[in-house]
Amino acid sequence: MCTKHKKKPQLRLWRNRLNDFAKNKEGIVAVEFALIAAPFFLLVFGLLEIALIFFMTTTLDYGVTQASRQIRTGELQSKAAVKSDFATLVCGNLFDLLDCSNRLHIDVQRYEDFVASNAGDTLPLNEDGTLQNNFQYNPGGPSEIVLVQVYYEWSLITPIMSSALKNMNDGKRLLHSTAVFRNEPF
Repeated sequence: MCTKHKKKPQLRLWRNRLNDFAKNKEGIVAVEFALIAAPFFLLVFGLLEIALIFFMTTTLDYGVTQASRQIRTGELQSKAAVKSDFATLVCGNLFDLLDCSNRLHIDVQRYEDFVASNAGDTLPLNEDGTLQNNFQYNPGGPSEIVLVQVYYEWSLITPIMSSALKNMNDGKRLLHSTAVFRNEPF
């Protein structure tokens, strides 16, 4: 028997096995999902974190607006309230969504006119990304301009997204809310 005829069935067998293997689609979805799962979940959790940051900033805005009303009407000034009293008012309007114990920072200052109260877009961060500690509490008197700035240190959850979203040195994002108003003539 010739060796030429022996190789054809063996070659045909290998070719059939390769074709069967190429046609077999079992498990391909699992392999494809394994390849895209990490970027997919990173994107989903990153979007959820950004949405949570926006939601918490809006909540902080609400708390500052409600608490600032007490300054604007002179209610806090008549009670000789201090910074911690104002912080309690802000935290009381946050629906228990933010932990106010050591993360909430308040700066209330009095100004002569609205131009002087221009806070700008700068955050009170040192060059190394730590928070400055030169905050004041001066709610002003009747008909004076008051600038209320409240800052909250938000801990980021998503590890890779935190490098893009953080603005503090310890992987946190400083959320802030500002209210500028003229006190009523109380």
